[in-house]
Amino acid sequence: MAGPHGFDVVVVGSGAAGMTAALTAAHHGLRPLVVEKAAHFGGSCARSGGGVWVPNNDVLREAGVPDTPEQADSYLRHIVGDVVGEDRIQAFLAAGPEMISFVRRTTPLRFGWVTGYSDYYPEAPGGLRGGRSIEPRPMDAGVLGAERANLEPPYAAGPGGIAITQADYRWLNLIARHPRGIAAAIKIASRHLLSRLRRKELVSMGQALAAGLRAGLVAADVPVWLNTPLIDLHVTDGRVTGVVVEHSGQQLTVPAPGGVILASGGFERNERMRKEHQREPIGAQWTVGAKANTGDGIEAGLRLGAATELMDDAWWGPSIPLTGGPYFCLAERTLPGCLLVNADGNRFVNEAAPYVDAVHAMYGDGTGSARNIPTWLIADQRYRNRYLFAGLGPRQPFPGRWYKAGVVHKASSIEALAAEIDVPPASLRSTVDRFNGFALSGTDEDFRRGESGYDHYYGDPRNRPSPSLAPLERPPFHAVKIVPGDLGTKGGLCTDTRARVLRTDGTVIAGLYAAGNASGAVMGHTYAGPGATIGPAMTFGYLAALDIASASGSTAQHTLTSEQHTGGTR
Repeated sequence: MAGPHGFDVVVVGSGAAGMTAALTAAHHGLRPLVVEKAAHFGGSCARSGGGVWVPNNDVLREAGVPDTPEQADSYLRHIVGDVVGEDRIQAFLAAGPEMISFVRRTTPLRFGWVTGYSDYYPEAPGGLRGGRSIEPRPMDAGVLGAERANLEPPYAAGPGGIAITQADYRWLNLIARHPRGIAAAIKIASRHLLSRLRRKELVSMGQALAAGLRAGLVAADVPVWLNTPLIDLHVTDGRVTGVVVEHSGQQLTVPAPGGVILASGGFERNERMRKEHQREPIGAQWTVGAKANTGDGIEAGLRLGAATELMDDAWWGPSIPLTGGPYFCLAERTLPGCLLVNADGNRFVNEAAPYVDAVHAMYGDGTGSARNIPTWLIADQRYRNRYLFAGLGPRQPFPGRWYKAGVVHKASSIEALAAEIDVPPASLRSTVDRFNGFALSGTDEDFRRGESGYDHYYGDPRNRPSPSLAPLERPPFHAVKIVPGDLGTKGGLCTDTRARVLRTDGTVIAGLYAAGNASGAVMGHTYAGPGATIGPAMTFGYLAALDIASASGSTAQHTLTSEQHTGGTR
């Protein structure tokens, strides 16, 4: 079946979706090639927290997490609504656990449950307060051999290259407040020292996930061509049969008789596309997605008449526009002792809400949303004394360059701070006073902050009466600019349950598949839980490769033999 270059399938993109697709194809008797535009493999996956949200998988079962397919279905149907077809949701839920088992068998990756990292809507039908997210355990980057140098750098590396997991991060924020924060720091330091003594380089989070998948490709002898951007899709008699790429300084057509899987990421770094499809203020400067994600795969599909969906949306998150690049806020806006206000000095959202929802609130309903962007995070000195903030330790002063850039302001009173950020002083004082009353009572009557189990994950369990609420009382007071950042865009090519790309009339573009952020998200306009970008991306990459293998007549027996050679279940 292979073309003149010897490949059956070409996968465009080397993130979680692309590498899972290529791994699946290889273990089902096909010869895949991965082409990657960037000089490194891993894409946004390697820059991420590395969480994987897939209900009912083996890792969760082994950890004793109570979950059922019926619960997961109820949950997704409730939060996604009718934005995404039930058939695609069912395809994800059915194939996701199979995909996790397959990856565990065919790569050196080992996963653990992120204990207590709640689904983002745990009170919804089928939601789990204990969470469904798993993450890769820290692993030795030495498994990559020479490919180590080609791993996409992390978005935010630990100090001194120390490997930190998502589970660690939660408690590190409380290092000045809780014994588990100190215990987490000791565990991290001990793990790092032990790895150094053993001459191992540990990587974690998205770095570990990307490294483990790439190691699986190395073992399966799957080539990854770096610095190889997609120019166009090659079509024969109405079927996609290859790609046109730039490789080693020349334009090259690579046949793919089995098909092409677009896993090239979203369009978060494409200023033109963002302004065309998304609401102002918008731009490519606030994203933390991979720099190569400029929508190449999406535009290639559009040239063939593909339909798109969700192009106005993204995997949003309130972000600080720091001088070195945006900082995606997780715990900062959730910990007690801070609040968010708009240009009128008013609160407009539960600060601890899931990050997609928080930015949806920043954009508002189209009737005056400009007043919410930028948003200001207001905090007092007690908050700064207690918690980490954007990588800074408790009590550590904000860098002078942040003040110079207008990202941070400080004043001795709330009224003076309001004047610094051009917010009505009386309004901000009224907002802070009202919020302080809620904090003292433990009940946020305006936005219900602290009522959801998710609100508590990055809260402070030692703060009373609520782990999410504390008054702003101790000067000086601080204001930090917040903008609508993102992890990547979530709109892309319309696909079916087998990840096949669809035209505007619903027919299939033969030979063309899409997964990850090159496709419209199965999550619709919402975000189920930590890792709900990567879990579906890997699952639909897996499904795309299975469909190609099925059409080619490859057998499951090859899969079993290949997996046995990798050492069996981990």
